[in-house]
Parts: sequence; structure tokens; C-alpha cells
Amino acid sequence: MSGPSEAERLKALEARIAAARQGQTQKPHTEEHYSQAHLAWRMVIELVAGLGIGFGIGYGLDALLGTSPWMMMVFAVLGFIAGVKTMIRSAEEVQRKQIEAADAANEKKG
Repeated sequence: MSGPSEAERLKALEARIAAARQGQTQKPHTEEHYSQAHLAWRMVIELVAGLGIGFGIGYGLDALLGTSPWMMMVFAVLGFIAGVKTMIRSAEEVQRKQIEAADAANEKKG
């Protein structure tokens, strides 16, 4: 009437857990997709930040000088231009990194 001992039951349980874990291997995270999404969000945030800062400066100057809406329009356009320039710099940075990575890969091959 004696069943399996406590140690035997634990060993059997550990074996079942190990077998279950082997069947559930996780797929590796693809960094390519993440980095592209990260780059897209970075560019959007840079553009919106430039536009927002320009709008805020223009609105503040309009309130101080009483020139509503002229300064706001001028600085909103300047903020947009600054945001676009920042986006272009970010794209050039990523492109430069990709070229360097491709050059490094070519050097390893040949």
C-alpha cells in the first residue's frame, strides 16, 4: 500500500516540468523590426517637438508683444523646419550606421 516516496514524486515532477519547458522554446526577438519602429517614432517625436516648441515660442511672443497671430505663424514654420532638419539628421545617422555595418561585414568576408 505504500505509494511512491516524496523524493520520487518530486523527481517525476521535475522531469515533467523540464519536458514541458523544452517544448516551449521562445523565438528570438528580431531587433530589425524594433529598431525600425523606434526610428519611426523618434522621427515623429522630433517633428512634433519642433513644431510644438516653435508654436509655444510664437504664442508667447504674441502674448508679450500683442502681435497675434504673426509671431505664432512665423515660429511655427521655423519649428517645423527645425523638426524636418532634425529628422533628416536622424535618417543620415541611421544610414551611416547601416553603411558602416555593411562595410564591416564585407571586410569579414573578404
